Amino acid sequence: MHSLPRRQHLPPGLLTLADHETHAQSRLDAAVWAYFSGGAADEITLHANRQAWDRLSLRPRVLRPLQPLDLSCHLLGKSWPTPLLVAPMACQRLAHPDGERATALAAAALGAGLVLSAQTSTAPEAVAQLALGDAGRGPLWFQLYGLGDRGWMLELVQRVQQAGYEALVLTVDAPVNGVRDRERRAGFTLPPDWLALPGPAAPAGGPGGPGGPVGLQALLSQALSWADVEWLLAHSPLPLLLKGITHPDDARQAASLGVAGLICSNHGGRVLDTLPATVELLPAIVQAVQGACPVLVDGGIRRGTDIVKALALGAQAVLVGRPVLYGLSNAGATGVAHVLRLLLDEFMAALALCGIDRLADLKPSCLWSLNMNEIDSRL
Repeated sequence: MHSLPRRQHLPPGLLTLADHETHAQSRLDAAVWAYFSGGAADEITLHANRQAWDRLSLRPRVLRPLQPLDLSCHLLGKSWPTPLLVAPMACQRLAHPDGERATALAAAALGAGLVLSAQTSTAPEAVAQLALGDAGRGPLWFQLYGLGDRGWMLELVQRVQQAGYEALVLTVDAPVNGVRDRERRAGFTLPPDWLALPGPAAPAGGPGGPGGPVGLQALLSQALSWADVEWLLAHSPLPLLLKGITHPDDARQAASLGVAGLICSNHGGRVLDTLPATVELLPAIVQAVQGACPVLVDGGIRRGTDIVKALALGAQAVLVGRPVLYGLSNAGATGVAHVLRLLLDEFMAALALCGIDRLADLKPSCLWSLNMNEIDSRL
């Protein structure tokens, strides 16, 4: 048995996710803050993710009969309480001693799903025990990185399946780390022995060193390919989703292989800078798969209205990352629960104010577009 995370009181004055972010910055070590909150290069994509949600406008209807709001969503053959999941994030014990355990407990209590990072600082079994213990929980998935060692990967897959994880999320957009200037300026280095899962042997750096040309080539030699996706589909006992899909052609190829789902993601702006915001990419990804598999989206979601917009554009669920870390750093499981509660409360309010009481009614017509404005002006 694993002990429950400690209960903490929420600091006063935290009314929004932005409040959580401001308070977390005052609490966290500067280098850890840079690691959690920074993006790649000039952080253009990092900021675009947030700004793009703000540019979308809702198109509400009024005087509609509203039944009790139903937030349930359907993913991988099951119905879940909400369309909200916690994105995979590494080393959460850097934010709070209870780390991933606190996040799992809070997510389950709020009916949100959890995707545990392969770079977890807590054993997957301990996290699963807390998440699976709540009958009202959301899905429990495990994120994988492809590191060239299929034997190691299969052993890890079998381990997490035995622990109770219900699907795999393979990150496909990060064969190498992004150029994270803010993180490097802050001098962040991962403390030794913080990762709970052993990894395969790292490629030798050679004369160029780990960051030099030879080291880069060694990393690229182990980068994922479509053949690896096909192999994992053939050997994994768990459904497989791909995270990091931004191009419609990649979405079509993934769907043709029979993946269980796609996550439209630019890695929170942490890998390749100057990518478009995920909400700008989402409609083309949804169109490309033609309903063959569910599409989820992450990146910059900070308000319940953002969830409405994502689902109206065809996403079947959303993932939230950094705000969860901020809540975790502020008050452990209590802070995470508060962040998720704020999002869900805002989401329900936005649905009601748009005249919608079930997620199936969220369509592109729930959003204003330039063409709609032009047409309506002629009426």
